[in-house]
Amino acid sequence: MVSFKYDLNQHRVELQASNWCGLERVFVDGQMVSSKLNFGQQSEHAVPLGDGNPCKFQLLIDPQTEELMCRIYKRNELVASLKQGKQNLIQSQRMVQQGMIMCCSLVLVALLLF
Repeated sequence: MVSFKYDLNQHRVELQASNWCGLERVFVDGQMVSSKLNFGQQSEHAVPLGDGNPCKFQLLIDPQTEELMCRIYKRNELVASLKQGKQNLIQSQRMVQQGMIMCCSLVLVALLLF
């Protein structure tokens, strides 16, 4: 799970993205305001803030650096560009792979015992 957090004026915004199941969620002040599945290289969430102003989140992978980027727009003006490096993504993917191997191993052992 990758998470981008940002204080936008009086609001705490967060975008969470799973690099395993493709689930993306956007939270504003702790409330989930958007969610969707995405298996592509880029996605977008448009949500209203509490003050009625539109806010847009773009999640994409920079093809040159392979960094995961979250761009935050308020009233169509870029206010933040947050990045997570390639090493962070690789570490997260390894954890998911190790978890899957462990689960499959446990299922296999259970099947062999019964």
